[in-house]
Amino acid sequence: QVQLVESGGGLVQAGGSLRLSCAASGRTFSNSPMGWFRQALGKEREFVATISWSGGSTYYADSVKGRFTISRDNAKNTMYLQMNSLKPEDTAVYYCAESRVAYLTAWEREYDYWGQGTQVTVSS
Repeated sequence: QVQLVESGGGLVQAGGSLRLSCAASGRTFSNSPMGWFRQALGKEREFVATISWSGGSTYYADSVKGRFTISRDNAKNTMYLQMNSLKPEDTAVYYCAESRVAYLTAWEREYDYWGQGTQVTVSS
């Protein structure tokens, strides 16, 4: 079983940047695609981005495409989400998750393990 811990959240002004990290422990996650999801207050959790096990393939939600970049360092068992040009509508709790399928997916039911989340707040 893998444990995932997110960090890097905080308060930032609109137009600013943050870099989230997701550290895995318990076992290596290098054989699985990973993803980022977010949940705003009063809304359902939504897909943000996913990355293949090698890091060579990525897929983004339209709402973040061109502003966010997902990456991973398997040697460090860590995944990242670089968030630029942040908007107030990006405010949410951000979760990392490990997929149980081999392909890239935005469907959260195909992710088995989840972190506890990190709060990102973007002020206008």
